[in-house]
Amino acid sequence: MGGSENDVENWLVRNSWESDWGEDVATSRYSATCKALSLPSGIAINEDEEKSAESEWVISMNEKLEQANQDDAASSWAKLSIYKIPHYIRDGGDDKAFAPQIVSLGPYHHGKRRLRQMDRHKWRSLNRVLKRTKQDIRLYLDSMKEIEEKARACYEGPISLSSNEFVEMLVLDGCFVLELFRGATEGFTQLGYSRNDPVFAMRGSMHSIQRDMIMLENQLPLFVLDRLLGIQLGNPDLKGLVANLALRFFDPLMPTDEPLTKSDRNKLASSLRSTDTFDPLSDQGGLHCLDVFRRSLLRTGPQPAPRIWIKRRSNNRVADKRRQQLIHCVTELKEAGITFKKRKTDRFWDIKFKDGILRMPRLLIHDGTKSLFLNLIAFEQCHLDCSNDITSYVIFMDNLINSPGDVGYLHYCGIIEHWLGSDAEVADLFNRLCQEVVFDINNSYLSPLSEDVNRYYNHRWNTWCASLRHNYFSNPWAIISLVAAVVLLLLTFAQTYYTIYGYYRPPQ
Repeated sequence: MGGSENDVENWLVRNSWESDWGEDVATSRYSATCKALSLPSGIAINEDEEKSAESEWVISMNEKLEQANQDDAASSWAKLSIYKIPHYIRDGGDDKAFAPQIVSLGPYHHGKRRLRQMDRHKWRSLNRVLKRTKQDIRLYLDSMKEIEEKARACYEGPISLSSNEFVEMLVLDGCFVLELFRGATEGFTQLGYSRNDPVFAMRGSMHSIQRDMIMLENQLPLFVLDRLLGIQLGNPDLKGLVANLALRFFDPLMPTDEPLTKSDRNKLASSLRSTDTFDPLSDQGGLHCLDVFRRSLLRTGPQPAPRIWIKRRSNNRVADKRRQQLIHCVTELKEAGITFKKRKTDRFWDIKFKDGILRMPRLLIHDGTKSLFLNLIAFEQCHLDCSNDITSYVIFMDNLINSPGDVGYLHYCGIIEHWLGSDAEVADLFNRLCQEVVFDINNSYLSPLSEDVNRYYNHRWNTWCASLRHNYFSNPWAIISLVAAVVLLLLTFAQTYYTIYGYYRPPQ
């Protein structure tokens, strides 16, 4: 049965649905009639409503465009230094390596339920600072108000916190961090904390706190910490001391077995008392604690020119197994006659190769190494004016290690020391670190060394010599057997020679 909208409306009027049954029932009956007459279900929508909906849609889009315009005008991308972990890195790794588990610093994880337990200890630290310095809280709040916009510009995306909330967070989190830094150097009891304090003491939980505080998403701008410490020490323009306190605090996370010397510790403690700066990184500055830690690792290390994204974008590629191959694995290099020896230096990245010997510094791997390397790699990926030296080293190690046997041999050579459960865990750690990392293999400080190693590997004479040493000179019995075989061969040759010689030249 067919019909039109006018037919339905006329029939509705004739039957007086609204007057007899009320508006709700009339609407239901009207819908049933539309279905019976094979009319479209949305026939009751009038043109004014359609125009109104379209107008609201256009207005909504204009509002979003205006917001985008304001974001572009207000944002200072040049000051951005504390990034959110890119999804392509986060999805390929363990989320616990990027998200703090005990304490939040900065706005990204501020107010999360599982981290609120630490807030009361933050308030305790602020209260302790105010009592010790006999200063008013307004001094800190006013100082942070002055640099609020500069601090906001360090973070990625809009921050939902109000001005007062953001300033309060800077003061609370910043004083908490400084109390931990100073306690690790001067001693927490010297700052007035009990030796049994659940947080402000060098206890087991401190290692987990250190791991949280080195994460990229859990950073405070270094100039904020400099300002807060300067207020405490009566020198608002103080710079450099926080960076060295951070190095002392994060020293247990270093991927080497060389701790900070006692002399350096004494210099840090004396500089706190005299407010003189002891700052080996002063000529480089620093963005935040993770940046300072990374600079310390690479100190006096390779310093290539900053990457220019536009010029090199076409060369960047995902570091998968087909394209990130800088070097062959340990087992294959051994078969080509390359030997491994430990270098005596605390710069774990400083690898040398000469005359078939690959000299590598010792690397200490513990339960925080994975999180540390992942956050360092993420920072190198995100920050444009940052070299990729840590990423290059990790990919180089990933190439070297393909199996637990490779790890075992490097451990035997004294190159790898680990506190994990097995060699297989170490191999898995390196094989997963850079699965989805964007990396240009030609922009690695280890590329020239890798080319030298590969050139040596591809030389057939080296492979033959290595095979001879492996098969015939691997132990004393093999050497004796080889010598005996050579002597027997020479005697057989001599006997054959004199037999033939006697046949053709018989004695007269």
